[in-house]
Amino acid sequence: MTFTSDSASTRLSQAFNYSTQAGDAVASTTAVFKALSVDEQLAVLWYAYTEMGRSITPAATGAARLQMAEGLLSQIKQMSHPEQLQVMRDLAAQANTQVSRAYGIFSVNTKLAFWYELSELMAKGSVIPVPAGYQLSRDGAQVLETLKDLDFGQQITVLRKVVSDMGVDPLAD
Repeated sequence: MTFTSDSASTRLSQAFNYSTQAGDAVASTTAVFKALSVDEQLAVLWYAYTEMGRSITPAATGAARLQMAEGLLSQIKQMSHPEQLQVMRDLAAQANTQVSRAYGIFSVNTKLAFWYELSELMAKGSVIPVPAGYQLSRDGAQVLETLKDLDFGQQITVLRKVVSDMGVDPLAD
């Protein structure tokens, strides 16, 4: 194969398109996630953390001050299953509740670790799990598949964007 300026230009434009598409994949995955119903968002988070948890865990808990979230997680564990579900829905829907305001002061990494720990509690049965046989909607399944196909950095970026917007920042105007 001969190397010409045209072939170099083609390669550079393909590389540029790839990075643009990669950035678009993060933005579009995040946008579609946020357009899901609250229950679908919770289910996608559950499946993401259970299916990809091994790679998310070090990024989430390594940089997080999880001890800040332990009190809130303990509170949630003490609630009835219907109350636990409502708390998760309130967080995802950004309802102005005491739990949502407490969550809102966490750093992004602590929020990421909070959801990981919550998924662990769900798996253990301490917190209400996703109902057996629950089927994601077509859009929910697509978000999850797209998330799995992203590289690690992109996965973390999507999850950070998603969980950082949950809850209510009590210090915001």
